[in-house]
Amino acid sequence: MPSAPILQIALPVPLPRAFDYLPPAGHDACASDVGRRVRVPFGNRELVGVVAGTGPAAAQASDLRQAIAFLDQAPLLHGELLESLRWLARYTHAPLGEVFATALPAILRHGEPLPETHTPAWRLTAAGQAGVVRLRAGTRPRRLADLLAPAPISEDSLDLKMDQWRSAARALGKRGFAERIALPAHGLVADRLPGPVLNPEQQAAVDAVRASEGFAAWLLDGVTGSGKTEVYLAAIADCLAHGRQVLVLVPEIGLTPQTLARFRSRLGVPVHALHSGLNDGERARAWMAAARGEARVIVGTRSAVFVPLPEPGLIVIDEEHDGSYKQLDGIRYHARDFALVRAKALDVPVLLGSATPSLETLHNANGGRYGYLRLGQRAGDAQPPQVRVLDVRKRALVAGLSPEMLQAIGNALQAGGQVLVFKNRRGYAPVLLCHDCGWTAHCRRCDSAMTVHAGGRRLQCHHCGARQAAPPACPDCGGLALQPQGIGTERLEEALRERFPDVPVVRIDRGTTQRRDGLGKLLASVGQLPAILIGTQILAKGHDLPHLTLVVVVGVDEGLFSSDFRAGEKLVQQLIQVAGRAGRASKRGEVWLQTHHPEHPLLNTLIAGGYRAFAEGELALREAAGFPPYAHLALLRAEAQRVEAVQAFLSAARRALAAAGSDGIELHGPLPAPMPRRAGMQRMQLLLSAPQRRGLHRLLDAALPAVYELPEARKVRWSLDVDPVDLY
Repeated sequence: MPSAPILQIALPVPLPRAFDYLPPAGHDACASDVGRRVRVPFGNRELVGVVAGTGPAAAQASDLRQAIAFLDQAPLLHGELLESLRWLARYTHAPLGEVFATALPAILRHGEPLPETHTPAWRLTAAGQAGVVRLRAGTRPRRLADLLAPAPISEDSLDLKMDQWRSAARALGKRGFAERIALPAHGLVADRLPGPVLNPEQQAAVDAVRASEGFAAWLLDGVTGSGKTEVYLAAIADCLAHGRQVLVLVPEIGLTPQTLARFRSRLGVPVHALHSGLNDGERARAWMAAARGEARVIVGTRSAVFVPLPEPGLIVIDEEHDGSYKQLDGIRYHARDFALVRAKALDVPVLLGSATPSLETLHNANGGRYGYLRLGQRAGDAQPPQVRVLDVRKRALVAGLSPEMLQAIGNALQAGGQVLVFKNRRGYAPVLLCHDCGWTAHCRRCDSAMTVHAGGRRLQCHHCGARQAAPPACPDCGGLALQPQGIGTERLEEALRERFPDVPVVRIDRGTTQRRDGLGKLLASVGQLPAILIGTQILAKGHDLPHLTLVVVVGVDEGLFSSDFRAGEKLVQQLIQVAGRAGRASKRGEVWLQTHHPEHPLLNTLIAGGYRAFAEGELALREAAGFPPYAHLALLRAEAQRVEAVQAFLSAARRALAAAGSDGIELHGPLPAPMPRRAGMQRMQLLLSAPQRRGLHRLLDAALPAVYELPEARKVRWSLDVDPVDLY
């Protein structure tokens, strides 16, 4: 007599298999259990897993442990999302349980109950209705009370209607005049503001997406300031009119508040955010609101690609070229690529927007796999900025800035404009050097110099996070000639404050934007007044700065001579994106690129032909060299405290790969990683390169089971990165 079916449960452990359990007491395993969360004993602890299947036991039923309890009445993962996650596990060659855990919000993967999805709002209490007249006119509490007097208002709408309303709400709450409540999301409709009339290029793009029948991938290649967001909004509004959901991916948290405010004001529906800046409860509520069909528009960063979409209509990927879409630890997925897979499974169009499309995306568009939509002119009356390359060889520099650059900054400020000084290196200086003996401050745990912070008082490693006070004297020679070498954003801030004391100087980098809405508050602090913004790549991505008339790029040379085959692409994308911040309104913008290599071919190509000319040349070089998109890579990384253990594992892994039959697939390594020691761990890697994606995955499928079983694998931490975006 056949035994009763058992549960095959995917657990969040680094083992590529499901685990057999008896169903919880009083329950018979059945196919409808697939996708439900379940709590099980595992060793001497309890874990939360997801039922991946049911079937006959691989062992005697008497040898199996029993699951403790189901956590959901119905499957949490099902349909398209469940099958897409199975695909992701196969493509990344990652354990299915870890893929499921990555897709679920933290409180759900830890076994907490499903959250309520009502929208937080504020209303006046009876005491508030009676006491509002006693509040002093013009104060924030009075202004907020006047807003709430007619009816409750959602927190999303309050973000649009009043600055710094939260402190006023707390003040009213302490007096018993207002209270926070929860309202059904579908019951809240914001006022919808009209948008500008689309120009012919924008309208053609919207019409093309609207005419898509089922899945279609569209590249929206638009110069900076060409109005790509207006195309998104029009396409989203069309989806909403047909009762469909829309997922919008943005690369950085800093873009989310700006995007949310614009979408909420224009679409007239609640727009849900999903990113790491929210707490665990907020993320889970947004995820569940999407799963229940209540969230009609979801805007989020990389992890938002995992939201369920029961009524899908469109997926938008803004700044699709951005490296932030690649997860660099854990399950190393690429949100852009997974969004394309999901769009195909959901049979909906996907719109990939960028002023500097990735070479992989351009290659797909050139080959006809993606539709191509072009926005070649800036929206409205805005004109493209004038670009000037400034040769600073043999010139005296002040904090890395030439006299001509300082004069240009002064002229722009005097004319009433704002200036962006771009330097993609935070901190005060990259290196602390002893001028007497040449000693430099290196991290004890990494093969890297420590960055100088706080005007030379503190040292910090940007790789492992180690911090220490700067030494008062040189540890080698005892000399007092310790000098910060190089330029970071903090040093630029110090020098520009001293040079322009009457103008606000605002530094925008990871150190100043860590708090919630930190970036938005910093940008709001300068308003329309003449000001200097000093920023890293945070400021290069998608921000609309209408009063910016001059962009100064200080660190061009750092990206011109890199061993990374993607370095040129990244540099050009960064330069074009940051240059695009200038001249987006009625004032003409200027961009100054300061360099010691004005004749470099990359700069000449970029200035003469723009991104398209660079991309065509770079694609030809990639094809000749056998690099992506003309080859497909996988990187096997390993680390341990002893380099011998890492070498032994990767050598054994190479033998396992060779034994599996690597015809046509090149194996490079084991080789030291570009940073051989990081956070106290010795690091090496093995690179696989294949002309065809299918052959690469066939080899990995055949060899990885043997790699998992290697005795050497237990002595190292190792990971596989399919389609790596860098080799570090």
